Amino acid sequence: MVFNGNSLIIAIILGIVSWISIITYVLVRLVRHYNRLTGEGQKRGLKEVLDAITTAIDVLQKRNSTTEKAIHALEIDGAQHVQRIGIVRFNPFADTGGTQSSSIAILDALKNGIVMTTLYGRAGNRSYVKEIIDGMCKELDLSKEEKEAIEKATRGGKHHE
Repeated sequence: MVFNGNSLIIAIILGIVSWISIITYVLVRLVRHYNRLTGEGQKRGLKEVLDAITTAIDVLQKRNSTTEKAIHALEIDGAQHVQRIGIVRFNPFADTGGTQSSSIAILDALKNGIVMTTLYGRAGNRSYVKEIIDGMCKELDLSKEEKEAIEKATRGGKHHE
């Protein structure tokens, strides 16, 4: 393949024009990006934009830290609220019909709370309340139904760790 002088010059010119077109395209994209960063029509330079971004990041980091502390405090406080409930209905006496007696365990996330038992009988009703600490009653013995209510509360209660 033989190039004469004119075709070589035309090839060089086409190469230069192509190169200038590519450079122009890249430059236009950079200018658009710069204008988007600095806010088109505003008299701000890139330094002011970066300073504003840095300030905004500092503010957000402080707010994030404050929010994390508040969430932690709420998690600690929330663990002490009622989160687990278990109910057992039963018939303690042979002379009464149905399961009208019940035990209900009401516990927090740490398995602290109370178990309440109501016994229904023909002669009258009786109610008992026992304090539960860490899933157990320290002062009094628990009935089979009370233990079952506590087990239901701790097993089936909704608790997110």
